[in-house]
Amino acid sequence: MAKRAKRIEKGIDSLKAEIEEHFKKIEKDISEENFDLGKYHIKEIDKSLLKTLEIKMDILGLKDNSLQEYRERLEKMKKELGLNEG
Repeated sequence: MAKRAKRIEKGIDSLKAEIEEHFKKIEKDISEENFDLGKYHIKEIDKSLLKTLEIKMDILGLKDNSLQEYRERLEKMKKELGLNEG
């Protein structure tokens, strides 16, 4: 189990880095008023990356507030892009 746990931990770190990259892209899209591309990055974070991160953290039993922070940041950016979806 130790090998598997180590791989999952690396996966979590990798996902967090990828989420941060997408947040940077969203910020760039907002500043350049490229709203369609910004919506794509929001969906990518929301539907794919955060869900995968949550699953991996649950496997290891980690309780981390990073998921909540990412979701709050995402909601703020949705408002900036004028998205009112849940």
